[in-house]
Amino acid sequence: MTGVPVVSPPRRLRRGDRVALVAPSGPVDPVRLARGEQVLLDLGLEVGTSHRLLDRQGYLAGSDSARAAELQEAWCDPRVAAVICARGGYGATRLLDLLDWDAMGEAEPKILLGSSDITALHRAFARRLGVSTLFGPMPASATMADEAGPEPMTLAHLKGTLFEGGTAGPVTGTASIGAEGSVTAPVTGGNLTLLAALAGTPYAMRAQGRIVLLEDVSEEPYRIDRMLTQLLQAGCLDGALGFVLGSWVDCGDPLPVLTERLASLGVPIIAGLPIGHGSPQFGVWLETDGVIDTKSCSLTGMFRYPDRAP
Repeated sequence: MTGVPVVSPPRRLRRGDRVALVAPSGPVDPVRLARGEQVLLDLGLEVGTSHRLLDRQGYLAGSDSARAAELQEAWCDPRVAAVICARGGYGATRLLDLLDWDAMGEAEPKILLGSSDITALHRAFARRLGVSTLFGPMPASATMADEAGPEPMTLAHLKGTLFEGGTAGPVTGTASIGAEGSVTAPVTGGNLTLLAALAGTPYAMRAQGRIVLLEDVSEEPYRIDRMLTQLLQAGCLDGALGFVLGSWVDCGDPLPVLTERLASLGVPIIAGLPIGHGSPQFGVWLETDGVIDTKSCSLTGMFRYPDRAP
């Protein structure tokens, strides 16, 4: 894909809406899932789950065919207003050739929420369905399913992002490492490992005319260097207008290599934003406009689409 595509906006949620929990990647811990499901119920949502949600097949949440069917059924269900991935892990890329994209394209656009390994679905949904998706906290993740309750700032930001009339506010980082200025453009990207894994596939990220979000977990700086080099050499970062660098939990000190590989592109780069695997964990709409500003070191989402009746 070249240029900046026109995407279809999902309707944001209202109290009483039905959401479907799915597990397209790794197996889900039942205790965490129950806690996360209760958080969604407390938000006034009706939560649908399938009998396959707790399946386990090694490091996957069931067979590829079952996970793909669960995801497709939820997306095509007209009663469902959002498809929420329970957790990440590994396995979403294995589903991309198993989904009936024509059937899914006929469904009304709705919210897809997830992060980490779900980056593969964000890329595929943008490429094949032309929809905007939400990169954010998942119900069986640590920030949402802690025994003491969801992390307060994470929950507040999620409510402001997900629901009609909500205002999430800007997400603020800790450093600016590129050119100075402000950029308004669609946000793309996600987890660095997944973006590197998708290079050379039909779902590879194309940064032309966009702000690129990057984050990761448990990756040494040399591995981050290798993946950035792969994206640069594959042309995936060509034409990027700016970068948002989220959390890098258990990654040592990746800022020097991020600076060395990206600052030479001559675009604004803000770092240290609570987006990704850390706590708090804020959400970002992908394939819709965001604004990065190096003076305030912030990313502000611009979900411009009018809230619509279903």
